[in-house]
Amino acid sequence: MSESPTIIDVWMQHPTTRFIAQPFFESLRRWTGGMIPEEELPVDLTLGLMDAGKVSRGLCAAWCGPQGWLIDHDEVAANVAAHPDRLVGIASANLYRPMEAVRELRRCVKELGFKGLRIVPWLWNLPPNDRRYYPLYAECCELGVPFCTQVGHTGPLCPSEPGRPIPYLDEVLLEFPELTVVGGHIGYPWLDEVISLARKYPNFYVDTSAYTAKRYPTALVEYVQGRGRSKVMFGTNYPMIAPDQALAELAALGLDDETTRLFLGENAVTVFGLEGDAS
Repeated sequence: MSESPTIIDVWMQHPTTRFIAQPFFESLRRWTGGMIPEEELPVDLTLGLMDAGKVSRGLCAAWCGPQGWLIDHDEVAANVAAHPDRLVGIASANLYRPMEAVRELRRCVKELGFKGLRIVPWLWNLPPNDRRYYPLYAECCELGVPFCTQVGHTGPLCPSEPGRPIPYLDEVLLEFPELTVVGGHIGYPWLDEVISLARKYPNFYVDTSAYTAKRYPTALVEYVQGRGRSKVMFGTNYPMIAPDQALAELAALGLDDETTRLFLGENAVTVFGLEGDAS
């Protein structure tokens, strides 16, 4: 390629120790050989790993679950404020407190400059067509930001069923045609369902977080090479996977220059409204 494409990681988080120490992440710690740090990790560590993978910007998410805030909005906002050219805030929400959640989302977008909302269904054991999500979907539409969620099986020690795309996300996309939805983690073992939703709905997108390039399923690669080139975005799920590890064998996929640019960064700019932001 004549010049290196811009790389944007659409699914990552700068972890707190209370995030890493959660019991349901024991399976991920076992797979990756990770350990629970004794002290909070400096954000410079995350930025250094982004540099090693040539990642220009990371969409850095908060995390809230029934057990409370594992990474809260103000922690994310502080890291973004310190490094606005590298990090972009993504909100989370307490599904048990809908009005508080809506007000917090509004604050995050309007005051803190966050660019989306992410909720992982397995953390709540609530599929995305549950009534608790619906006020947040309406607010995402009003604010013009995407809703990001996990699709596919659950690596952490929690039930996988809430991550099944059909019927859950299918119903949401039918009822909220103005809502942009990004399904993270590819969607295995329901990849056919994920691709069918991406073909069916112009406002549904997929990201490749939690997978290295060499593990992308053949069906997804074929979709990206064809009509899906504007529908799939790069993600890592850092700190589970470092950017350089995630991208190590990207060239072996045989994507052309335009598709590579779209996948690595240009689709993210469009979907998350990053035009004109610091870069």
